Amino acid sequence: MKYLLLLLVTILSFSGARSQALPPYRQYKTIPSVRLLSADSTGWELKAKLQKNKPVMIMVFSPECDHCKHETEELIKNIEKFRDIQIIMATPLPLKEMAKFAAHYQLQKYPNILVGKDYAFALPGYYSIKNLPFHAFYNSNKQLISGFEGSMSVATILKVFGK
Repeated sequence: MKYLLLLLVTILSFSGARSQALPPYRQYKTIPSVRLLSADSTGWELKAKLQKNKPVMIMVFSPECDHCKHETEELIKNIEKFRDIQIIMATPLPLKEMAKFAAHYQLQKYPNILVGKDYAFALPGYYSIKNLPFHAFYNSNKQLISGFEGSMSVATILKVFGK
């Protein structure tokens, strides 16, 4: 009986320590090495597409999410304010839905926005995502500034970048 109690206490203490561990993006503070798919099914390496000396916002979204749709509309309305920020929009959802979303918002018109499907489902684990949209902000040296789950206003996003 003592051994069972000791085993239970040990298991509970380890499970508590594991749940308090920092998510990988907070541990490594760098942009993850992931491959994404464009709407035409061509793959590309995220880090290879990043422009030098530009801060980055990674937005993990769902094409079906109303908050994601609204935020995308606001980004587009205020795109001039984001001309010096590279925006990566990634989704783990089906490519067909992502392509429809990108076409609806005409995201290909904006040179600072890249849209891709996270076909390996790497980003939800790296960022420990529980709610969408999820935002990860990186400075021009590609080092983490912060991460945020949920909708954000344009003013709040710009404030993260010191604008």
